[in-house]
Amino acid sequence: MTVSEPLFSVVIPAYNYAEKIARAVESVVAQLDQASADLLVVDDGSTDQTLEVLEQLQAKHNGRFRVISKANGGSASARNRGIEETSGQYLIFLDADDEMAPGALAVLAQHIEGYPATRMVAGAYWSVFDSGKQRLRPASSFPGGARERVQAYLLKKTVVLSNGACAMHREIFAHGVYPENFRSAEDIPVFAQALARFSCTTVEQPLVLIHKHAGSLRHNLEFARESGLALVDEVFSEQRMPAELQDLKRSFVAQRCASLFRTFYSAGERDTALEFYKDALRADWRLIANWSYTRKAIKLLLRGR
Repeated sequence: MTVSEPLFSVVIPAYNYAEKIARAVESVVAQLDQASADLLVVDDGSTDQTLEVLEQLQAKHNGRFRVISKANGGSASARNRGIEETSGQYLIFLDADDEMAPGALAVLAQHIEGYPATRMVAGAYWSVFDSGKQRLRPASSFPGGARERVQAYLLKKTVVLSNGACAMHREIFAHGVYPENFRSAEDIPVFAQALARFSCTTVEQPLVLIHKHAGSLRHNLEFARESGLALVDEVFSEQRMPAELQDLKRSFVAQRCASLFRTFYSAGERDTALEFYKDALRADWRLIANWSYTRKAIKLLLRGR
């Protein structure tokens, strides 16, 4: 890293967030002097007033951050463009409707100074709901070994990661960037390869405020159908996952099928849900001992009689 290169590059992908983008930008600009950092906003082909709002913000802050525009391609493509267009040693991806927690960059800089070998730093975060209620989500504790970290993230779900609450070293992306063919869960392959291949540490302080919105079930189902089990192959591609951890793939198939079963069960799509439950059992019959899933499957079977 040369003198001109920052320690952090913050990337905000934005698509039609004219009403909220200022909050995200202001939260980062307020901290740029607290650490060696720069900010890039990637406009992903917005059709509302997002670009006009960004131009006003650039004028207000005397061009302290950059904006680039691209044709719409989804959040994964916007993040990947951010990787290409920045030079920071560590990358932070902040969603356009969220905001960086005060002091986050200073906390991360101090932590990295103490742990220079770390390649991913994860912190706590605030979940902010439409009602105004906030809930603190503590930082996940990483197990020491790569296998244990991957199992905790993909299988046991005891490690929870969010883009805005993570700083990832540029070296991580040498093993794969965000898969642009997914419109959801595109961060899972990246987080998995980081946990599988690199030193990872945590900070106790909240790094981001994540604003929760009522999601569209119809869109969630569309995304689930699109990614399906293709996500498993992406996560366990040879480029991303080391050979010594490939044996975990079958267990992840079972976990992914169980997750899809739950998604379609909640949507009332009985036949699709049951097919995913059967696929989960084929991958790992021990899943039948998970009463949370099995109870739902029995209910669906009884309803079908």
